[in-house]
Amino acid sequence: MKLGVVGLLPPWEQIDEEAARRVRAAGFCGVSIFFQRPLETDLVAVRKLKSALDAAGLEVAQANGWYEVLVHPDESLRAEGIRGVQALCRIGRVLDAPSVYVRPGSLNPRGAWYPHAANHTAETFDRLVDSLKKASRAAQEEGEVLGLEGHVLSPLDSPRRVRDVLDAVGSPALKFNIDPVNFLGTVRDVHDPRPVLAELVDLLGKDTIAAHLKDCALRDALVIHVDEVVIGEGTLDYDFLMPRLEQVCPDVYCIIEHLPDEKIPQARVGILRSANRVGVRLQM
Repeated sequence: MKLGVVGLLPPWEQIDEEAARRVRAAGFCGVSIFFQRPLETDLVAVRKLKSALDAAGLEVAQANGWYEVLVHPDESLRAEGIRGVQALCRIGRVLDAPSVYVRPGSLNPRGAWYPHAANHTAETFDRLVDSLKKASRAAQEEGEVLGLEGHVLSPLDSPRRVRDVLDAVGSPALKFNIDPVNFLGTVRDVHDPRPVLAELVDLLGKDTIAAHLKDCALRDALVIHVDEVVIGEGTLDYDFLMPRLEQVCPDVYCIIEHLPDEKIPQARVGILRSANRVGVRLQM
């Protein structure tokens, strides 16, 4: 298992060897790189980026980017989203990225992770399966692997739903990007996440290609608010999760995310303390 991070770097066009060395010095062996316009990205510039990262000894933990929603009911926009993922696969190949991150999207026009009642319909699921089949073929041609993420607000709202889509697509190029906080949808889940963690690993562990690490806590409010917090300050039980991940997917990239740069060192300490307590070795 390797330790990576989202953050600590400028936009990808501005990354040089010195910037990459700072990430290595911060104690990470890999980094997630985000491409705002995959369809317009110059692969020559991506090769230059790869050279800078190689010189610093920093790996690409995951290739990520923006693309249209894969469940969009407008077929032309959905096709554009598929082309965006396909472009990311070409970028990921140049970067030797072990996975290309994939979000299912939402029918909410305000955001790809925002709620919409139709996210959970059979029609939306079928559109997602069709999009992922096409994207997976491109990934396989490029020698890449897609890391598909879910969320309780998304079309992939449970571990079982993710299992269903992986089975429906049936491609060796489609794997799971585990983000446990995303599947904690009730007060009881947040208070005791272990049943959800166990279900995620049992159903999807052997198909997991990457892990996004963060923590969560319930806000003191009169309606349910689950906030992301620094690892170690919330209720996500990494002592429970980490040895289970190591057992079923020992080569997974564990990527700290969703934090301002100044809080990343604290999160790193939090995950390392958990790993040390349970005897899990993280390559850094």
